[in-house]
Amino acid sequence: MSLSLPLPLPLSLIASGAALRAAALEAVVLTGHLLLYPTGVREERPAAGPAAGARGQRPPALLLHGFNDNRSIFVLLRRALGADGLRRVETYNYSPFTRDLRATARHLARRVEDLCERSGQDRVDLVGHSLGGLVARYYVQRLGGDARVRTLVTLGTPHAGTRVAPFMDAHPLVRQMRPDSEVMAELAAPSPGCRTRYVAFWSEFDAIMAPTGTARLEHPDLDAENVLVTGIGHLALAVHPAVIAAVRRALDDLTAHSRTTDRTTDRTADRSTDRTADRAPGSESEGRSMTG
Repeated sequence: MSLSLPLPLPLSLIASGAALRAAALEAVVLTGHLLLYPTGVREERPAAGPAAGARGQRPPALLLHGFNDNRSIFVLLRRALGADGLRRVETYNYSPFTRDLRATARHLARRVEDLCERSGQDRVDLVGHSLGGLVARYYVQRLGGDARVRTLVTLGTPHAGTRVAPFMDAHPLVRQMRPDSEVMAELAAPSPGCRTRYVAFWSEFDAIMAPTGTARLEHPDLDAENVLVTGIGHLALAVHPAVIAAVRRALDDLTAHSRTTDRTTDRTADRSTDRTADRAPGSESEGRSMTG
């Protein structure tokens, strides 16, 4: 399946002009984010207990920031996801000094259990920007998080690893994001019966992804939809109104969640079948695009 999300760049714009416009937008977003950054340094104080009528609400959403970032990147997204009052939205600040993605994923597992207990819900939705998406994916695939996570949305996440900034290889967390790392090998390993639906947003102007297509999620065992966003960069993926609207639609799409449940049941019933051949058209690793 192919899909395009319109952003405000004309389709006739030449590549160089589109790249310049994306870079200018990225600079504006970076400036605004630097101003907001101090407001997100402290971990938020989660709500103490279930909201009234929690059982009738949508699953809560937990937002995970990227490398050396904090929850301030989600000011707009958080507001949009919780606007109708039917979804509890929280953010998770993991330590900027973390040196192991897998350890952070274990901390995330405890945070998800806590959120389920406080909200009165059995499952949650996760949204991860950049490294945050990789942490969330590791939790879902390798730590049994698919029992708790209904949908995982990633924004500019290096699912196949990134080769950007080779001079930063001294940092162990950066090394784990390289294509040939042990973490990437673990994520590429079989993951039969995974119950989580994935939606991966990526952009051809994302300078942190090298190559840019590495932000696509391609795995034969996962129910993954890839959404190409044209005309914006890495930081803008977390704040652009069109992307925010698309993320909200992805989390509100009950039909898609139902399809994921049906596919998981079919796979579990006969694990010896060819999971690629048995998929219905327009299922796993689907792709769509949004024009900038």
